[in-house]
Amino acid sequence: MRYLLLSDLHSNREALEAVLLDANNQYDRILSCGDLVGYGPDPNYVVEWARENVLLTIRGNHDRACCGMDDIEWFNPVAQAATRWTMGQLSAENTEYLRNLPGGPVLQDDFILVHGSPLDEDEYVASMTDAANVYPYLEVSLTFFGHTHLQGGFAWIEETQRAIRRLKPEESAMRVEVTPGSCWLVNPGSVGQPRDGDPRAAYGIFDGATGDVTLHRTPYDTEAVRRKIERAGLPAVLGARLALGR
Repeated sequence: MRYLLLSDLHSNREALEAVLLDANNQYDRILSCGDLVGYGPDPNYVVEWARENVLLTIRGNHDRACCGMDDIEWFNPVAQAATRWTMGQLSAENTEYLRNLPGGPVLQDDFILVHGSPLDEDEYVASMTDAANVYPYLEVSLTFFGHTHLQGGFAWIEETQRAIRRLKPEESAMRVEVTPGSCWLVNPGSVGQPRDGDPRAAYGIFDGATGDVTLHRTPYDTEAVRRKIERAGLPAVLGARLALGR
């Protein structure tokens, strides 16, 4: 079985469509590490697509906030504004779908999906130190996570911790060989709002037969999304940052 791994779509239709076009015929099933909504201008489109096409979606913090499950006062002002706007846009059916998403960790086949970390769905695993704190609690050899909007991850090979390098600007894909006896935390990156300095939409492909993961990047029309964000009355910074990948 080959899985398309997505995370942090954030209501970005153009980025999602670019990923699906780029990944065409490379996967059998789709999995998501959460945050379907928040920030972007097309929440209903993205949620309806997920309802129809995604085998399993783990809830993210923006999914919880935008369906009214969480207090948003701890969000920054931009995120608060985007959340309130999204809540006003979502259909009743899509809001209910978000409410019923499972929290991680969830076991799928012999690997695990989480949004933040296996210990706390809101915890950021962004550094070697963050990953080292999680490592003793990993129950399987492969865990997929999101939340940070940073493609890559961490590995423990023969008890030595390593970081998975990020793709270079001239690279569109990078194979990660998941070696037997090792332990991996892999972030497929953000589809809708990358924050690693690369504006291209990010995703991953996991091949269950070989055990390997391929990380991908693909360009999309960030300017079109920026214009939609401004027309919707969302904070302009949410559109401007897309071209920078920040």
